Amino acid sequence: MDTCIASFPATSNPTQQPPPARQSATNQPGLPPAHRAPLAMSIHLRAHAFAANPLRGLAGTRSSAAVSPSAAAEALRALLDGADAAAHSHLSRVLPFRRGRPLARSPDPPAPSSSSSPPSPAPPPAWRLAWLPPSRVPGVPSDVFVFLGSHGGEEAAAYWAVDVSEVEGARFGGAGEGSAFVDLRTLMVAADWRDKDAMGELAIAGHARALLEWHNTAKFCGACGAKAVPTEAGTRKQCSNESCKKRIYPRVDP
Repeated sequence: MDTCIASFPATSNPTQQPPPARQSATNQPGLPPAHRAPLAMSIHLRAHAFAANPLRGLAGTRSSAAVSPSAAAEALRALLDGADAAAHSHLSRVLPFRRGRPLARSPDPPAPSSSSSPPSPAPPPAWRLAWLPPSRVPGVPSDVFVFLGSHGGEEAAAYWAVDVSEVEGARFGGAGEGSAFVDLRTLMVAADWRDKDAMGELAIAGHARALLEWHNTAKFCGACGAKAVPTEAGTRKQCSNESCKKRIYPRVDP
């Protein structure tokens, strides 16, 4: 028995209505303008939060780093030992952390302008990281500092992070200085995401906290169980067992 397959041309049904057109953000009946969906976000980010670290890129490649970790560590040890800072070409800036919170400060408010002077073009940033000289972080051995990177030309500054949670008697920040230890999420919410400098400092703080957390948790060698000691200015660790000497690199868990 032969099978006949018939094909019929598509005909339009006059009673069938076409699907309703998708309402655009500017054409939503029944909604006042204040409740209509915006066409696009007003903030266009070049990078995700915590992902635009300006120091990490410089320190990640040894050939392009302004200051090597070994040179920065040597200068830091000299400064902590009380040597004259002018004798060293590398400036050092330290970011203290306490229980995972970086030290942040409120920038000085702008001076009140007279009625004749034009208004300020933009308000000051909500916060900045409170970088301190090594002399403001007493009682902390040099091998606890973690090298974050460097920035600048010939007189490049070396940036460090240090956990001062267990440092007794040390006072960092306060109401009089306009600085305090602030949670990273709070800083992220308070930051102006259009401010490239603020987003860069937020990324630096996030990278520094991750490294300090890794140092606090990776205290022993995974191969033999011996103590792991920091090396190369805290950028990695090495097993203290002479028969092992396994190199341990940072692992940052999400």
